[in-house]
Amino acid sequence: MEFKNLNFYTIALIITLFDPSLLWCQQNNYDEVPNVLWLVSEDNSPLLGCYGNDFATTPNLDQLASEGFLYSHAYANAPVCAPARNTIITGVYASSNGNEHMRSNYPLSDEIRAFPEYLQKAGYYCTNNSKTDYNTSSIDVKEIWNENSSRAHYKNRDPGQPFFAIFNSSITHEGSIHDSLPDEQLRHNPDAVSIPPYHPSTEAIKHDWAQYYDKVEDMDKWVGEKLQELEDLGLADNTIVFYYGDHGGVLPRSKRFVYETGTRVPFIIRIPEKYKHFFPARSSGSTVNRLISFVDLAPTLLSIAGIKIPDFMQGDAFLGSQKTDDPEYVHMFRGRMDERYDMSRAVRDRKYRYIRNYMPHRIYGQHLEYLWRAPSMQSWEETCLNGDCDSIQNAFWNSKPPEELYDTENDPWEVNNLANDPAYSEVLDRMRIANLDKLLKIKDAGFIPEADRNSRIGDKSGYDYMRSDKVNLESLIEAAEISSMGDPSHLKKMIDFLKEDDSAIRYWGVTGILILGDRVVLANEELISLLDDTSADVVATAAEALFNVGEVELAKKALLNILANSEEFGRCHALNVIDIVEDESSEIIEGVAEMVKKQPEMNRRKYDLRAAKWLLEKWEVDLAEYGIQFGW
Repeated sequence: MEFKNLNFYTIALIITLFDPSLLWCQQNNYDEVPNVLWLVSEDNSPLLGCYGNDFATTPNLDQLASEGFLYSHAYANAPVCAPARNTIITGVYASSNGNEHMRSNYPLSDEIRAFPEYLQKAGYYCTNNSKTDYNTSSIDVKEIWNENSSRAHYKNRDPGQPFFAIFNSSITHEGSIHDSLPDEQLRHNPDAVSIPPYHPSTEAIKHDWAQYYDKVEDMDKWVGEKLQELEDLGLADNTIVFYYGDHGGVLPRSKRFVYETGTRVPFIIRIPEKYKHFFPARSSGSTVNRLISFVDLAPTLLSIAGIKIPDFMQGDAFLGSQKTDDPEYVHMFRGRMDERYDMSRAVRDRKYRYIRNYMPHRIYGQHLEYLWRAPSMQSWEETCLNGDCDSIQNAFWNSKPPEELYDTENDPWEVNNLANDPAYSEVLDRMRIANLDKLLKIKDAGFIPEADRNSRIGDKSGYDYMRSDKVNLESLIEAAEISSMGDPSHLKKMIDFLKEDDSAIRYWGVTGILILGDRVVLANEELISLLDDTSADVVATAAEALFNVGEVELAKKALLNILANSEEFGRCHALNVIDIVEDESSEIIEGVAEMVKKQPEMNRRKYDLRAAKWLLEKWEVDLAEYGIQFGW
């Protein structure tokens, strides 16, 4: 059917006949459906004047907030771009999709569709300029967008056609602080910047903070240009504008971490007067305290457009005809960050943040190649290694407690953990239950370790697998909860977990034993028997525990076998262990080098290669001797 010469309402009527699930603007007595413009900046927390930050220079965003609605409790569900964007584009938590790990690229379920597909069916012209990074192999950008490029623009639509357009700015991206500008080029004074208590007050850290504020100012100018363009085209009165950051950042202990600094984002919506029925508060210029998160964006957009929200979407519409009651909590997750494994889940209400660390034996500050490009990151580590950090600043370089609880109103930098304070036991219990309820409801796929997941389901959807009869999620989460608490009284249960048919439960059992370390006496045979396990994750974890009790040769042999025979993420896990146990024997060096040489290409987004590169450089290995050249 040729739509070129039909107006929007005729198209709407035709499509509605074919798909009655679409609810059209006529049914809601709207004059016309709104255009929607998203302006998205990367890696920035709400360090804006309109959020009360006097050091920031953000006149355009401050003006936008005065004309619109500022959301005080807006959150990315993941503190890093790819899983966050997977959540946005689908309206499903990436941890439910099976895409929680950074750039994991696993397929989506056939049940799940990207939200622009619904908008296009409803007659919208959909453009993206131009970042995608959806963390899945399933989405074809040519299918979901009318235009997806650095030239994509709503101006290219047919006359009278409503548009949905995204413009993405990388001005504030983490990489913007990797190369330090001379002090005289900075517009914000490093000596005047306020830094959090967990950062030592070094010159490099103060400089990175000041340079970042400069980048926020540059981003604000970009927002102003996009808003002026909308005005000049005479479209401001017909267009709802969203501005938000794609997650927190970028100074150390923000991006990648499920704290306020990693997950809380600036979020402003300007709604023209003709669409005041969408207003979330009585008048523009208001602050909205509703808890919102990225999983809510897709259903909210469909609600605004008058399109029925599909059942698979897990978020809550916060505007439009399908708006829900205010939620009590928002939920966040953290999985593998590039080449390092970790796992945390977080719950936030309006006052408290609860974090559940399922790998508390790993330090916060695990080395990441990209993170360590920042001078501030290097400076923090060096200062603490030199003994010049206090206990708050040193905490980042230590292992984690299994649970964290923060009063964000009185402790905005989240440095005073209340989880063991009896005065907060009721809050802790309430938020602990909220976390468990959500994990079960969305069928969180992160409780199956990544290499194990790949060996089980290959190129199939994690979302579908978690909803099959092959997974007993209650038992799996129970094993993770018990094992990760580090309680010696649960040792017998952990040993029982080692005998389960489910390899993921075995993984959590051996993880618990590893966490206990020298607090228990365990026959080494219990661990040695796991070195022949079918799961590379079980073997790697058992090998690490055996290193710690002196069974070095057996453990080393098992790790070398993983490097030689496992897939990328089994190898990545083994390399994590090799780094942690600090084995740089000739056999290990040879094994790592051989693993690298077998790779068909030196791709920096292969995370086993990133982990191997770090080790070989740390060991000062002559790469030419092994015929290795990474090329990045």
